[in-house]
Amino acid sequence: MQHVEIENEGLKRAYQLTFTAAEIDERIAGEVKRIAPQVRMPGFRPGKVPANLIRKMHGDALHQDALNTTIQQGIQQLLTEQNLRPAMQPAIELKEGYEAGKDAEVTVRLETLPAIPAPQLDGLKLERLSAEADESAVDAQVEQFARNAKRFEDAPEGKAAETGDQVVIDFVGKTADGVAFEGGTGTDMAVEIGSGTLIPGFEDQLIGAKVGEERTLNVSFPDDYPAANLKGQPATFDVKVTAVKIAGETVIDDEFAKTLGLQSLDQLKGLLRDQQTQELNGLTRTHMKRRLLDQLAASHDFEVPPSMVEAEFANIMAQLEHEASHEADPEAAKAEIEKDKDDYRKIAERRVRLGLLLSEIGQANGVEITSQEMNRLIAQAAQQYGPADRDRFIQYIQQEPMAAAQLRAPLYEDKVVDFLFTKAEITDRAATRAEIEADLEAEEGHVHGPGCGHDHGEAAPAPKAKKGKKAAAAATEEAPAAQAAETASEVKPAAKKAKPAKPAKGAVEAEPETPVAAEPVKDGAGAKAPAKKSKKASA
Repeated sequence: MQHVEIENEGLKRAYQLTFTAAEIDERIAGEVKRIAPQVRMPGFRPGKVPANLIRKMHGDALHQDALNTTIQQGIQQLLTEQNLRPAMQPAIELKEGYEAGKDAEVTVRLETLPAIPAPQLDGLKLERLSAEADESAVDAQVEQFARNAKRFEDAPEGKAAETGDQVVIDFVGKTADGVAFEGGTGTDMAVEIGSGTLIPGFEDQLIGAKVGEERTLNVSFPDDYPAANLKGQPATFDVKVTAVKIAGETVIDDEFAKTLGLQSLDQLKGLLRDQQTQELNGLTRTHMKRRLLDQLAASHDFEVPPSMVEAEFANIMAQLEHEASHEADPEAAKAEIEKDKDDYRKIAERRVRLGLLLSEIGQANGVEITSQEMNRLIAQAAQQYGPADRDRFIQYIQQEPMAAAQLRAPLYEDKVVDFLFTKAEITDRAATRAEIEADLEAEEGHVHGPGCGHDHGEAAPAPKAKKGKKAAAAATEEAPAAQAAETASEVKPAAKKAKPAKPAKGAVEAEPETPVAAEPVKDGAGAKAPAKKSKKASA
């Protein structure tokens, strides 16, 4: 193989590779020799079919396989010799007009990972905001359980329905022209007056109704009602009351807790208290992680592969547009997103840079996922599938390195972050849940990085959350990137024109023999990021 560098600009590289016809033919000959013992042909004993007949029978397939293997191994040799670490799957193109018996000329284009300066871990300062479980919130949860568990019993004969009562009705819904609409007819529907579960005005017009009474309710469907033919339209409902029920009193005591499968009210409160503590610990960690990432972003500035930024930017925009399609006014939401495209591109660039940085830190400090941890991750993920599919899923993860890498990525990132916490100077401060949430909310909408004008070495006090912020990618960037694209070891060229393959995602661990590249992830915890018009996320 011969190679010539035809482009070297920034992180972009391109090479012209030439594979001689003799190289390819030698590989075909080797393959013929390998398969000859298994070839069967009438008139010949097993394993005695002449090589020229084997070539005649399987020539096209043998040539295709030999060409692909020759190119693949040649590219691996190029990457190793030139010490190249691809950021994404290289784009491979076979020159037009190639045919068997001729030299093969291949163009390989790729972006390389940057040379990342030694991470600056000295001087990291973090504030750990700690909040205690709120007993009033625990009591409120218990009371909500009691409201949800209340039972209704028949009201005294002749009782008029009041707020809080349950009315059982038969109904027929009609449009303004008196035509019954699809899905608007039902029987024996129980409605709790004042619950707010039905369209505005419906429940209020049942106040005072008695068993056997018939009424016509006048309502208007909300502008964001799911059915396009009804949204914003006036309608009537002809209803007949078949029962009026009153709520039985629910006493919050040990007996109530037993109806929930517990032994006592104290046990119920204890479980709710523990749940609240876990939530508060999660908020504290998110806050510390956000500040850690802000400091890392502010103190590290290096070139990132444009293709990785574009891929992450495309993911952000796709998610935002999907969320916008579910807004009350999709076009307005999309227009607002379009207006902020530059901000989203900055978020994408920051995510990629942090991803590369975290990967470098993890590899340099021996962060890894143990086999026991990986087995636990596989077992947990397999629970999402039915019994018949679990074994197939486990086998798939074991056979596909990139799928396995993607599965372990969130845990790997958490372990890198935990390592960084041990390197930081941490001070503790008592806070309330509202203060922690407000501090996180106040940071949304600002893309931290070099030259942003903020002092990232000290934690800021918790300001009030700003209102009126636009939707942004991934709500809060709790996990910017610790994944990797293990593409260099799986370069698969095609015989004609090979389109660039999509990057595969997975966690970066110890430095492998073949190069790997970091890939951004949206959220290490796997949470789906909301994108609402009132909020704009930071990166």
